[in-house]
Amino acid sequence: MDSSPKQRTTRQRTAILAALGHESDFRSAQQLHEQMRASGESVGLATVYRNLQSLAESGQVDVLVTDEGESIYRQCEDDTHHHHLVCRVCGRTVEFQAPEMEEWTRRIASQHGFADVHHTMEIFGLCPDHADQAS
Repeated sequence: MDSSPKQRTTRQRTAILAALGHESDFRSAQQLHEQMRASGESVGLATVYRNLQSLAESGQVDVLVTDEGESIYRQCEDDTHHHHLVCRVCGRTVEFQAPEMEEWTRRIASQHGFADVHHTMEIFGLCPDHADQAS
């Protein structure tokens, strides 16, 4: 988790986290905004974007960038460093840890003189429900 200063808790931030908590898959800011509006929450799209960015920076939510360049968000299930398997069809997501990859990353960084390294990894594929759609 990030050690940045604690964020101020606002009604909107609480509502955004609650909405994300109801979803198991990643959601775009637009989808989350529509979901919140449909449930009676009055929040602007710009507020949703701003809060999601802040929550992602603090490590409270995960963010992925789709092949189309859109950022999508999900509340973290695990507050330790992790990676994601994401279904390209339905968005089903599985969090996983890869200690061997962490060691490889440290080794490569060290070989090249890098320090204070961090990384993300998302693997996109087809979940078991959509595996028959593989070409």
